[in-house]
Amino acid sequence: MKEKFFELVDRRSKALQKDEVLLANVHQETSDFVRWNGGRIRQCGTVDQAYLGLTLIRGDRTCDSILSLTGDLDVDDARCEKAIAALRERLEVVPSDPFVLYSEEVRSTDRSTPNRLPDRDTVLGDVERAAAGVDFVGSLASGPMRTGFANSLGQRNWEESHSFLLDWSLFHVEDRAVKASYSGFEWDSERFGRIMDSARSQLEIMKREPRTVAPGKYRVYLAPAAVQEFLGTMSWGAFGLRAHRTKQSNLLKLSEGELSLDPRVTLKENTRDSIAPGFQGDGYLKPDEVVLVENGKFKDPLVSPRSAKEFGASVNAGTWESPNSLELQPGGLAPADVLRELGTGLYVNNLWYMNFSDRTACRMTGMTRFATFWVEDGEIVAPVKVMRFDESAYRVLGSELEDLTSESELLVVPDTYGGRSSESHRVPGILLRNFEFTL
Repeated sequence: MKEKFFELVDRRSKALQKDEVLLANVHQETSDFVRWNGGRIRQCGTVDQAYLGLTLIRGDRTCDSILSLTGDLDVDDARCEKAIAALRERLEVVPSDPFVLYSEEVRSTDRSTPNRLPDRDTVLGDVERAAAGVDFVGSLASGPMRTGFANSLGQRNWEESHSFLLDWSLFHVEDRAVKASYSGFEWDSERFGRIMDSARSQLEIMKREPRTVAPGKYRVYLAPAAVQEFLGTMSWGAFGLRAHRTKQSNLLKLSEGELSLDPRVTLKENTRDSIAPGFQGDGYLKPDEVVLVENGKFKDPLVSPRSAKEFGASVNAGTWESPNSLELQPGGLAPADVLRELGTGLYVNNLWYMNFSDRTACRMTGMTRFATFWVEDGEIVAPVKVMRFDESAYRVLGSELEDLTSESELLVVPDTYGGRSSESHRVPGILLRNFEFTL
């Protein structure tokens, strides 16, 4: 794919008119997909797909087009020729854009991570043994993802990563279930077994009579999956330069110094250790990491090319100025001590249906999902019926933060709309002095 992509761009670049610039991005995956229901395989296959994005630029006017690739160079070249001709016609009528910016410095890269993925049969065998006797519902996506950038100026970038995501639930009855996932770059049967054993143990607790807990503030432990959901929602418009300069960011009070987070909170966009590519669609290379929040204080925003031109900054992110590889630094709480340190309160595995209830205060509302437990004196007593919360990031990551676990989990976002997602979070669990539930 790499050679064909670069050859395709070479051919189309030679046919450009003298005042035109072409940017091209390709996203390709070869993924094994498996789906289970009731502990049995219901779907098993391989998806091989590639999409090409073309941007034609003339001065301060741009037009875009996306098409799927067949893998036949001549066929794809003919289709690209037609697409570029159509873009050229559109350039005559589109308005000028004062914030057009693309990399004019040629900085080519080529990086591929080693393929340490297991044979699919190994995973299927491990799942079959671990899921015996339970209602296992889930999906596996595994294989290489390839991203490329090329332009008519001669820049060539390529990145290939090999990762997997096994996402599943163990069901008892109705909506009473335990959700778990395992993702990474190298399959470890023993580690998967430990995750599955923990999910089985929680499933046994889910069989107990569920408890109704009255609205109020409680000590709470948010497991890494719940932290991922909280941070994912918080990140909507939180870190972009444009959002801050136009005073639309939900973390504006943090960036302007009005409020702060706990000194132990450090958030990074960690591209180096993620599955996201190290370059973006306009040809700029991403730094290995961007420190967004350091020791509870806002540090550096994410800057797209458009914002860089508008506000006179340096590019370090893609178009949406949103983190793709968010990392929350761990703390000092050993995972084995979580229940003891929680004492009496709620152990929350998952959150969902999240949205902002007050964006300016970075206050969010949502609901518990799957396995949430009532804990007394360091022991899980019963599952808890679904509850709604309403909480501010300034409390969860600030005044009410008691500790973060000493170990983090890599959690890949399980979206597959149009293709596998390269977005991920590396997060610990967090222990809170109190957390407010409203229903």
